Amino acid sequence: MDGTAWHRPGLVFDGAYERYDARPVQDALTVTAADLLVHPADPGKASIATIAGFTAHKTALPNWRDHLALWAEHRRRVPDARPLDECVVDLTAPELEPGRLVDRAGLAKIANIAEEDLPDPTFEDHKLPEPQARGANGPLWSQPVARDWAEQHHRDHGPGALLCATTSFGTPQPQGLVADHNRLTQVIHVDGKQPEEAARTLAWWPAVSLTVGTESLVPMSALRTTLIEAVLFHLATGVKKGRSGIWLGTLRRDVVKILDWYVQRKPDHTARLLSEICLDAHTRLGVAPETVGQLIRQSLHHDSTLGEETINALLDMALPPSAKSSES
Repeated sequence: MDGTAWHRPGLVFDGAYERYDARPVQDALTVTAADLLVHPADPGKASIATIAGFTAHKTALPNWRDHLALWAEHRRRVPDARPLDECVVDLTAPELEPGRLVDRAGLAKIANIAEEDLPDPTFEDHKLPEPQARGANGPLWSQPVARDWAEQHHRDHGPGALLCATTSFGTPQPQGLVADHNRLTQVIHVDGKQPEEAARTLAWWPAVSLTVGTESLVPMSALRTTLIEAVLFHLATGVKKGRSGIWLGTLRRDVVKILDWYVQRKPDHTARLLSEICLDAHTRLGVAPETVGQLIRQSLHHDSTLGEETINALLDMALPPSAKSSES
């Protein structure tokens, strides 16, 4: 709660501002101590426990309102105590109604993944959203919380699945790595007159060494930094000329070509790359993340070879929330 509205647990990270996106709970009603004490309660049926002898009950107290009434009586004697109508004890909202909550199967369905692909509740419980309730078979989540978790899950893992291809060995890899392997296989097979199967084997590790690892032949970290600076230079030039939005034009074709090449080989890094561009544009140039998102989307549609459908799917997943147009 920020004093004016309740927000759901922070699950969708906005890298443009380095914070979780605030998602308000719709039609939320705050329940205060004063609201509950309108109903009859008997503080004489409650008791005050000592810290040394206190043991938490495993189930809800049947006379919890009596205990609240006793607490309120003692509170009246405390100088400058906050009024009871400012003491929050509960929250109600349509999305928190028991019949609307979903279990693991429902969470998987909302995320459009197999239930067995969800984080393991025993060893990876921290990767799941905080449950809003617990049922006989485990944690339960509100549907909006499940959708937020699914959004962040797809931002983290979706680009890798989208820009994936199958190697000639039948294994999934980034489509850029597969393209490099296929090209080197062809070179070795034709120029070296090697049998195709041997050429595939000989080509694999050279293809991997191009972009994988800290000692890769192409310095991917330096290339990433160069991409960021190229986009920022374009934005800085536009800002200097007083331009904004569509008047910024599109990125140079060679910059888009390198961006294409990079994300096809490091698809799982796409969200972090775009977030850093948006963050630097915001902090260094005062350019709104949505403007940066529009620039990247327009530039890719203009010069990328990924295809319109793939571009939209990639950016819908990988751009930080504040960089997405309200119309997209």
